[in-house]
Amino acid sequence: MSVKMIVVGSVAYDSLQTPKGKRERALGGSAVYFSTVASYFTNVGLVGVAGKDFEASHIDFLKNHGVDLAGFDLKKEGETFHWAGSYGEDFGDATTHDTRLNVFESFDPKLPEDYRNAELVFLGNIHPALQLKVIELVNKPKIIALDTMNLWINTTRDLLKQAVAKVDILFINFQEALMLAEEKKFAPAVHKLLQMGPKRIIVKMGELGAMTATKEARFFVPAYPCLDITDPTGAGDSFGGGFMGSLARHGDYSENGFRRSMLYGAAMGSITVENFSLDSYLALKPELIEERYQALKKMVTLD
Repeated sequence: MSVKMIVVGSVAYDSLQTPKGKRERALGGSAVYFSTVASYFTNVGLVGVAGKDFEASHIDFLKNHGVDLAGFDLKKEGETFHWAGSYGEDFGDATTHDTRLNVFESFDPKLPEDYRNAELVFLGNIHPALQLKVIELVNKPKIIALDTMNLWINTTRDLLKQAVAKVDILFINFQEALMLAEEKKFAPAVHKLLQMGPKRIIVKMGELGAMTATKEARFFVPAYPCLDITDPTGAGDSFGGGFMGSLARHGDYSENGFRRSMLYGAAMGSITVENFSLDSYLALKPELIEERYQALKKMVTLD
């Protein structure tokens, strides 16, 4: 069966410390978080690269979730991308202690033929040159979404803006939105980002929630009130996986369809942060996803 959606991004091992403890070589990376979450909604293909140290158990984890690995490049030499960081008592932005790109440094996305016909494409926060390459490789998907990060805003702004101009949805966090738009206030930043070309932007605001905006509409979804956060790593990519997965499952590209998907994105982000790495998805029941969705829906409706 051909995949309905693909994600192109990083596959990584994370060594991290949070107020809840430490983990060494925890499974991570934008493509891994996104595809794992999206697998609860649709069939998804992962395009990424890992080294000879990538564990067979982690390949099994992805396969057991139904993630298609035809676009996954497992090298016989070299090590997997490794990130080490820590979170303070407020679980805010992580402090990076070490980044080793390893095989990810020469990542060159290759798309199997059926991947090129995917209806939805999600570009993780990889180098804008790679994002542009993938955009040229795909055959008229219904939606291309792109995520980015402060590194690319600071070092490859012009190339990033070229990529942003070619996509339907831009995912970005609050501070990055101000940085890319070169604005100090949020409303002018939203206006300027939409002028760059995407039909829709999604601004991730951490524990405050997320907002989506088009030239005609705005919609805000609060974060699900998690009282016991363990590890915020991958929350943004999980939000993306829930959002895009919902779009793929429902096929509803109306404003209401996007708003429904915002709620699913928030639900999945909340599930991820309650455990280290992807531990929340070792035995996740779909009923919990629907419970979170319904709880969030009640928060944003008048009934």
